[in-house]
Amino acid sequence: MDNKQLQQFIIPIGILFCAFVVAAIYIPKVFTNISNYTSLSNDIKAKEEQLKQTQSQLDNLKSAEAAVEKKENDVSAADKPFYKPIMSGFDSEAAIAGEFSEILQLVRANQIKIRSIKYEYDKDVADDVFAQNAGDKYNVARLNIEMIANYSNYDNFLKELYKHEHFLDIQQIEIVPYKKNKKILLINCKIKLYAKK
Repeated sequence: MDNKQLQQFIIPIGILFCAFVVAAIYIPKVFTNISNYTSLSNDIKAKEEQLKQTQSQLDNLKSAEAAVEKKENDVSAADKPFYKPIMSGFDSEAAIAGEFSEILQLVRANQIKIRSIKYEYDKDVADDVFAQNAGDKYNVARLNIEMIANYSNYDNFLKELYKHEHFLDIQQIEIVPYKKNKKILLINCKIKLYAKK
C-alpha cells in the first residue's frame, strides 16, 4: 500500500472518528434536552390540568355566589307579606304606625337626617289603584320624606328598604347634591305603606 491509498483510508477514517467524537459529545446532550423537554411538557400539562380544575372551581363558586346574590335581590313584591298590626280595628294612622316606625328605624340606623316628613292616609291617597281594587282590605299611607345623607349611607338605606320584610311601594326618589358640598345628598323619597285591616 502506498501513501495515496493510505490517504484514501485515513481521511474517511478521520472524518468518521471526528463524527464519532462529535456524536459522543452531543448525543448525550440531545438526549438530556429531549428528557428535559419531555419532563417540562409533562409539568406544563399537569399545571394546565390543575389550572382548568381551579378555573372550574372558581366558575362554580362565582355562579353559586351570583345565584345567592340573585336570590337575595330578586325577592319580588309578591313574595313579601303585607304588614299586619297585632290588633285589628285601628284607624289608618294607628294601623300603619308600626310599619312607619320600622322605616324611621332604617333611616336612623343608616345615620340619615330627616328634614321633613309628610304623610297622607287612605282617602288622601285616592290615586292608589291597588288599594282601590283591593276593596276595604288595606290601610294605605304615602310618606314624603325629605332627607340629608351621604352616598354610602343612602345606598345602604335603599338596599335595606328594598329587602324590607313587608310589602311597600317606592314611588319616587329625587336626589340632588348639596351645592356647597357635593358629597352630601338632598333626597326626596315617596313611599307607600300598606297594612292589612
